[in-house]
Amino acid sequence: MPISNVLYIVLVLSVVVGLIDADECEVCVGFLERLYKSLVSAHSELSHAIVEEGLNQACAQATGKDSRLCYYLGASSDAAARVTGEVTRPLSAHVPPTKICERLQKRDGQICELRYDKPVLDWSREALSKMRVLELKRLLSSWGEECRACLEKGEFIDLVQQVAPKHSPHATRHHHHAHAPEL
Repeated sequence: MPISNVLYIVLVLSVVVGLIDADECEVCVGFLERLYKSLVSAHSELSHAIVEEGLNQACAQATGKDSRLCYYLGASSDAAARVTGEVTRPLSAHVPPTKICERLQKRDGQICELRYDKPVLDWSREALSKMRVLELKRLLSSWGEECRACLEKGEFIDLVQQVAPKHSPHATRHHHHAHAPEL
């Protein structure tokens, strides 16, 4: 069998098997890696109870996509089902987060569909005006900001430019001082 056929078969098998990587399930893997690192640095031994407590604390402070993941795992106060054991038991046994997320994906595909929002790097009025109002609202919300008095897109842009420097290190470069509506 020619080498090119062997390579093709290996490639097809790797796609079919569907090995998960951190990019495919970025929120789940990222969240569980941060949780694991914080637990290992604070405790010499990881018991199921310690991991459960750590997960609940992390989820209580989670925002955005991490909070949504906690909802899917059942670790948030408003979750309908609890599948935290499928995270805490393997994590206490030092199973890699990618493997845990792979198993969770088989149970609920939504877990690996979560993606972090791409950071805005250009804070100029021109770049922000290309965003939808909903995107501007979500950006403000992710920072814990809200504009109740904003009616027009320009008012949302003004507020984003006003508060961006305290929320993003890249914002000062393209920030233009503009009057923003009162919150």
